Amino acid sequence: MNTDTNLLGKALIRLGILILLFIASPIVITMSFKALDKFNETPQIYFAYALIIVGFLLICYTIYFAFKTFGILQKAIFNNK
Repeated sequence: MNTDTNLLGKALIRLGILILLFIASPIVITMSFKALDKFNETPQIYFAYALIIVGFLLICYTIYFAFKTFGILQKAIFNNK
């Protein structure tokens, strides 16, 4: 059972991206709900709703990316060859 160092490097880079996504997605959601409270005109309300949709899609992508990243990390550490 050797560790694949090339795959481990790729997994660690993806883990760094995942940490940034874990930080960015709640911030986008928070900003969109604050924009929804602040804006009261029609074009700005549509922007706030679009930002909420983008935030929730970003959270869904973050969860998917986390599963893929930990799968690659598992393959790198526990090489089954």
